[in-house]
Amino acid sequence: MYIGGEFVAGESGEWMDSVNPATGDVHGRVPAGTAGDVARAVEAAGQAQPGWAAQHVFERGRILRQLADAIRGSTDVMTLEAADTGNTIASLSNDIALAAQYVEFIAGLGIELKGESVPASPNNIHFTMREPYGVVGRIVPFNHPFLFAAAHLAAPLMAGNGVVLKSPDQSPLSASVMAEICDEVLPKGLVNIVSGVGTVVGDAIVRHPDVPRIGFTGSVATGMAIQRAAAEAAVKHITLELGGKNPLIAFPDTDSVEIATAAVEGMNFPWSGQSCGSTSRLMLHESIYDEVVERIATAVAAIRVGDPLDPASGMGPVNSESHHRRILEIIAAAKEQGATVIAGGGRPAGEPFERGFWVEPTVFGDVTISLDESVARFDEGTEQIRRLLSEENVTCEGEFHSFKNVTSLPRPTQKPRPQFWTAAFTTAQSFEKAGRSGNWIMAIPIAGTAMAELCGIYREAWKSAGHPGNGR
Repeated sequence: MYIGGEFVAGESGEWMDSVNPATGDVHGRVPAGTAGDVARAVEAAGQAQPGWAAQHVFERGRILRQLADAIRGSTDVMTLEAADTGNTIASLSNDIALAAQYVEFIAGLGIELKGESVPASPNNIHFTMREPYGVVGRIVPFNHPFLFAAAHLAAPLMAGNGVVLKSPDQSPLSASVMAEICDEVLPKGLVNIVSGVGTVVGDAIVRHPDVPRIGFTGSVATGMAIQRAAAEAAVKHITLELGGKNPLIAFPDTDSVEIATAAVEGMNFPWSGQSCGSTSRLMLHESIYDEVVERIATAVAAIRVGDPLDPASGMGPVNSESHHRRILEIIAAAKEQGATVIAGGGRPAGEPFERGFWVEPTVFGDVTISLDESVARFDEGTEQIRRLLSEENVTCEGEFHSFKNVTSLPRPTQKPRPQFWTAAFTTAQSFEKAGRSGNWIMAIPIAGTAMAELCGIYREAWKSAGHPGNGR
């Protein structure tokens, strides 16, 4: 752990093993932090924060750019990260670059920390100023631990805060590299990194009275637990970036090659699909179902599963034994329910895969609507769309489809975040409106007929508003 500018063991003297998911062997360990360790980290951050906040905003930006340079130069961390997470080493260079870019971007936003002025009366003016929270807590996930540790430091630091960061339970080793970088670049005590299990270290960060701002990336269940714990301690500002089962909905006017490519690339196989943005559900109009599924099956079968340290590997193991067990249970349940195995469906064959947490890239077809489905088909007015959108009076008009009077159903705790693929703007617009009450992602290629349709809508609006001309 890294507390107060020093690399220290935990106060309990206990350690946590880190397991290489490719082999199942212990390949490292980190201190098992306690609430007392968190308290020391918060105190250190609180002592360093005022001096950091007093720095000129340009000086903070200059130091953050130094931090970005150090992150960009830390390419040695890729080997450690690949072994600790199971992510392919070929994908991790992008993690390093993206982390540095995040920090550089935030470093340029310091002068945008602006308040507002309000002319409240003829003789008075009210104004607001943005002030640092003081100490910010960051809890990062296992799927991109180095990327998120680095990137999620940038905003609180640029705003003048100190930070206490918790490394993930399952893949904690690269946090030590991040600590070394911080030790070289930042004032001592400003950033503190504590390892340990979430129910101990994470809970202590969330409940600490001197940590008013918390950011978490991870599961829905943990995010809800964080909200409950924080509410029991104080009124806090919490940001949650949670997991999802995101459907990609493809309409009949789309290109089958583009859909298949987007679905496979969007599933993020280089990190075994373990991502909040993975397109883990694909809903295809029946007119394009067979062709798209055939292309997906071919593409997924071509993914090379292998050692994450091999640059030629396209997918490594899943991150942990518990995750591996859960995935195999889902696969078994899907088979029992009659879903069609399009690709994969078990542990890869061969001696290298007899140990560790390996699962083939797996795709199911002909599935019913559920949180764990893979590829489903829909037609005009299909119940799948009704249940997915769960809204009233959603209308989608087009040559091939018409969805009307979509029935409102009870919402799950976490709404899906669909991508709509269509060449018709009105189709996309209708379905986008259905999702305005939650978090949704729009991925609509706007070109050709869609752009012409969009221009037509704009011209009609221009005319109806009484403006001269045709609104070009």
